[in-house]
Amino acid sequence: MTAKTFRWKKFFIRTLLVLFTLAIIVFAAFKLSPWPSAMIIRNVFNKGGVSTNDALEKHTPKNITAILDEVYDAADKDAKLDVYYPSSVGTDELLPVIVWIHGGGLISGDKAHIRNYCKILASHGYVTVSIDYSVAPEKKYPTPLKQTAAALAYLQQQAKRLHIDTSSFIIAGDSGGAHIAAQTANIIYNNSYAKLIGITPTLNPSQLAGQLLYCGPYDIDNVSTEGAFGGFMQTVLWAYSGSKNHKENELFKTASIINYINGDYPPSFISAGNGDPLLSHSKALARKLVQINAKVDTLFFPQEMQPVLPHEYQFILDTDAGKTALQQSLRFLNSLQLTSTP
Repeated sequence: MTAKTFRWKKFFIRTLLVLFTLAIIVFAAFKLSPWPSAMIIRNVFNKGGVSTNDALEKHTPKNITAILDEVYDAADKDAKLDVYYPSSVGTDELLPVIVWIHGGGLISGDKAHIRNYCKILASHGYVTVSIDYSVAPEKKYPTPLKQTAAALAYLQQQAKRLHIDTSSFIIAGDSGGAHIAAQTANIIYNNSYAKLIGITPTLNPSQLAGQLLYCGPYDIDNVSTEGAFGGFMQTVLWAYSGSKNHKENELFKTASIINYINGDYPPSFISAGNGDPLLSHSKALARKLVQINAKVDTLFFPQEMQPVLPHEYQFILDTDAGKTALQQSLRFLNSLQLTSTP
């Protein structure tokens, strides 16, 4: 063996050892922490959120006033919200307010991702607010619930300036945001649940008129961790709860909102697409609300419907299903008989 061949062989062996060591480190990182998987998912989801918002641009009305990046808690760098309302609103006119909590699997997302959808809702006579909150694994449960309570308190403080009728709040959300919305509603309507989580509600039950819930997870105890989507859910639950086995986390048990609601729960509109991996959660929550005689309106589709409607189908307004979801959401809001205050 020549000296040159020996050097190349030695270099090749060293390279293999380095690659093998790196592979072990990466493997261990994925097994010991939710961070690596969460960061990969976040990158993909955030790109998708930007694309979804961009696709809605052609449906967006132009006569909407936007107030961006309002700080709702000066001590919290993540505590910002955006406000939208019709530019034609009178100086002292107050409108019902839809507070929308964005999705992103609780580990990603941004209020800007639903900017155009909020403008569309606002054009129908609402103040629409999109809030940001801290995502996992940087922050754990129940941080987003505390932040949502803070946002609701801020909106009441700034109600006149933002044209908000404080007697007519609607909580809304998609995906992980729907989960936060559903819990927030229960915190407001259910004192024992609020105490269990340790959050003081910042709205009275009489102020919360109803909620819009799209494509959310509501039964954490029965989330499947099998298959590709199961792997994603395992990452989310680990990151958000702070426990690799989230079922061992006593506080996190309260995240299964379906186990804690009662007949005082507010009127709700619930929907998910027939191809949504979380469809069973929406249907289970709807059934529970029927059982406890709470007011519920739903939009579900035939299982055999083609093409199947994906998770977050409601934001795709180029489809009949997306248009129907918007129309039925507005019909539900109209059924609440909310009126503006001149």
